[in-house]
Amino acid sequence: MTLTPDQVSGAKITAIKAMEISHEDTVYPVGQKQGRNITRRTFIKVETNLGVSGYGPCGGSGRMARDIIDGLHTGWGRHMNLSLIGKDPLAIELHYQNMFRAVPQRGAQVRILSGIDIALWDLAGKLLGQPVCKLLGGIFREWIPLYTHCPDAPPEYYLDRGWWRETAQMLLEDPRGYRAFKVDSHHAFGAIIGQVVTSLGPREERNVARMYALARESFGDDVDIIVHCHDELDLPSAVRVARAVEPINPLYYEDPLDIPYSDNWLALRRATRLAIMTGENLYGPEQVLPFLTNQAVDVLQPDLVNAGGITGCKKMVDVAEAYRVPITLHNVSSWALGQASQQFAAAIFNCPMIECLREADQVAEAASNAPIIKDGKQKVSMLPGLGIDFDMDYMKAHMSEGEPWWGDE
Repeated sequence: MTLTPDQVSGAKITAIKAMEISHEDTVYPVGQKQGRNITRRTFIKVETNLGVSGYGPCGGSGRMARDIIDGLHTGWGRHMNLSLIGKDPLAIELHYQNMFRAVPQRGAQVRILSGIDIALWDLAGKLLGQPVCKLLGGIFREWIPLYTHCPDAPPEYYLDRGWWRETAQMLLEDPRGYRAFKVDSHHAFGAIIGQVVTSLGPREERNVARMYALARESFGDDVDIIVHCHDELDLPSAVRVARAVEPINPLYYEDPLDIPYSDNWLALRRATRLAIMTGENLYGPEQVLPFLTNQAVDVLQPDLVNAGGITGCKKMVDVAEAYRVPITLHNVSSWALGQASQQFAAAIFNCPMIECLREADQVAEAASNAPIIKDGKQKVSMLPGLGIDFDMDYMKAHMSEGEPWWGDE
């Protein structure tokens, strides 16, 4: 649809909706044990009087997202004139400031409002007939380097040379051509994601060293390995893990310590030569700034859904650029977040690579424009907006129980 300037200037937001879909995934895809996992994803839809809609991924459940949206329009937001209904969809910065300064800047609220912001950028691109990367200032790269994940498996597999050889062969023969992989450290010491780990001892340190040595041996020296933690380590344990993995020369040491910023980050920075990366759970320049001013991290890894959407993340990136700290976007979520991330990364000077799910080009919910991945890089979409084109039949068939249908285009 081609719109005239008069039509675009008269565009108004008529509705904001949220819907959750779910589907089954296979877990432990390499090895003898198999399992099933239910993946749930929630999306925002911003509708206009012109019949053009924008879409964005968000966090939380569909019901939670609708509660936050209702609060903007009919609850506390109405008394503060925060409702977006009847407003100009191109006034993205205005909407960002109004929404994010009116709610606590953390948790579910941020992840849902981020989805609204992302959907507004998608909508702006569609109204103006331009990809979002051009609206952000231009294209620095047409192909975005990617890093992805090693498959899940029972913890004991990660100390087995045969499993690593099989896994590395599978990953290196993948036609997408990935050459950078995350390896989760917690498999080596028996922790689960989200569990706080204190005082790892020499035995755990040896297991960490063995696991990453097997990974390096199996992948070879031409593959980048990222040491992946989940904010679970205390400072002495983080130093032990760093010491254990230094011989394999990893690309990054991700999220070893809890956030927000504390002096532990600077102490770790001084204790290791590894490049330290964090940021997936940081919001806004205020939370990023202490890491930068104290020179405590080498790389920031924001997530568009956690960072305040495209608008909030751009503010973080601009601050990081002043300190010459690069950005690698976090994404373990949906195709829609991947589309937003590649548009953002294309327009950011200091973004060498972004994260993706390994099967990022196999997108059941996409009607068209599934990602093109070659030689470990994703081609930037030049379609208007974020290049999101949902298969609405699939979406309707996979709505989570009790979810309302958000309507066809």
